Amino acid sequence: MSGQTSPVPGDDLRTRDLVARSILENGPSTAAVLGQRLGLTPAGIRRHLDLLVADGVLQAREPHSAINRGRGRPSKVFVMSDKGREQFEHSYDDLAVAALKFMSAQSGEHLVSNFAQSRADDIERKATVALAKKSNKTEALAQFLTEQGYAASVTKKPMGEELCQHHCPIAHVASEFPQLCEAETEALSRLLGTHVQRLATIAHGDGVCTTFIPTTTATTKRKVRA
Repeated sequence: MSGQTSPVPGDDLRTRDLVARSILENGPSTAAVLGQRLGLTPAGIRRHLDLLVADGVLQAREPHSAINRGRGRPSKVFVMSDKGREQFEHSYDDLAVAALKFMSAQSGEHLVSNFAQSRADDIERKATVALAKKSNKTEALAQFLTEQGYAASVTKKPMGEELCQHHCPIAHVASEFPQLCEAETEALSRLLGTHVQRLATIAHGDGVCTTFIPTTTATTKRKVRA
């Protein structure tokens, strides 16, 4: 038996944390993509995924039909569950929700909207500095948001771009108070100098916050047709 060692539970836990964090930061992923990204064998990544699903940290879903054009049985996509996301959330979510509910009950819902606007203004103020010397505003905004804990990325689309935020530090608070999402969306629009459209939000149960940013040409065409 010399030369053989048993797996160390601590190592397993650390690897499992890396798998979960990879999905959090990069969005829904297949086992093959995760294995390649983390340098794990197919058997190894499957074992960790099965345990994470069993623990309720991840969920296995069928891939969207639009992205499944190959032959054979489609690979399942693994996404972060609400329970899993909670493990990466900032502390004091419950306190923040309680404070905003108290504020709304005692002084009126308009104060919650004022708070949401103040927070969005602060994000816009900081992001303006980060975007000032960048030629690609969307990429610069994604980098800024990532630094703020949103794990953001940009995907090119035929009529524009999609800004995806794979993590939301205030998801549970925003689920109770959508004014936070609305004010944040308006701030993104001002920063990019164009109308943007929120297609999905983590606060409403989606796996990723997705914001569509039309190209200037596409925006102009719509205005002309109108």
